[in-house]
Amino acid sequence: MQVQIGFELVLESGSPTPTVAIIEPPSHDGQRILHPRLTLTPQLPLRSYFDSFGNIVWRWTAPTGMLRVHYDAVAEVLPLPDPVYPELPATPVDQLPDEVLMYTLPSRYCPSDLVRDDAWRLFGDVPDGWVRVQAICDWVHRNIVYVSSSSTEATSGFESYQSRKGVCRDFSHIAVMFCRALNIPARYVYGFLPDINVPANPDPMDFHAWFEAYLGGAWQTFDARHNRPRCGRVVIARGRDAVDTAILTSYGDSRLIGLTVWAHELPNTRRLSE
Repeated sequence: MQVQIGFELVLESGSPTPTVAIIEPPSHDGQRILHPRLTLTPQLPLRSYFDSFGNIVWRWTAPTGMLRVHYDAVAEVLPLPDPVYPELPATPVDQLPDEVLMYTLPSRYCPSDLVRDDAWRLFGDVPDGWVRVQAICDWVHRNIVYVSSSSTEATSGFESYQSRKGVCRDFSHIAVMFCRALNIPARYVYGFLPDINVPANPDPMDFHAWFEAYLGGAWQTFDARHNRPRCGRVVIARGRDAVDTAILTSYGDSRLIGLTVWAHELPNTRRLSE
């Protein structure tokens, strides 16, 4: 299927400000980005590179005053919901690829060492593998209340776990934190999630966060916030947590004053992949 995706950012800067943005979806892993269009108003030099996680990173220097960043593209993705493999086993730690090991360790927003006892108390009796990760999602979905604006960019998964509230980013951080505490590699993902085959959400759209767990020798998609298979996900970035996937990092006097996000299925574009 094809999904129209895009966003518009409005920044206000008190002085010229170097800025880093991780906000462009790459073509890989079952998604292809077509017809990307980027407009910066006013026009200014922009360059990009791939970081160590494979994310596309933009760099520019925001001018004094207003900067508008407009991006629009079509994403071609599989017309299927997230796969479910209840029989999938965990991968023993001694068999994990070297590059996956770091996703078993605590990170800035996922301090898994702080919840190790709780994780084993809550999920230690659940069979290891897909069933255990799904049990984590079920628990987070039932016990964490979604409350808009209930956390800030500084809120960790542990703080959201303690307060029992958060937004999609916090749901993902908590689930990743529990997985790592149980020696299951897990990484944070953010991107676009259109309302396909679900009731339309009347609230303004935003970017969405979910996570991936390494099971059976591959990364598998989970979403503790919605806790159901969904269609049309478009990945923008992956990392240990939201630090590695920050939408914007400004090195100076600059702030985001406007954000609009859109993602919707284009009609008559579904076909099964060959």
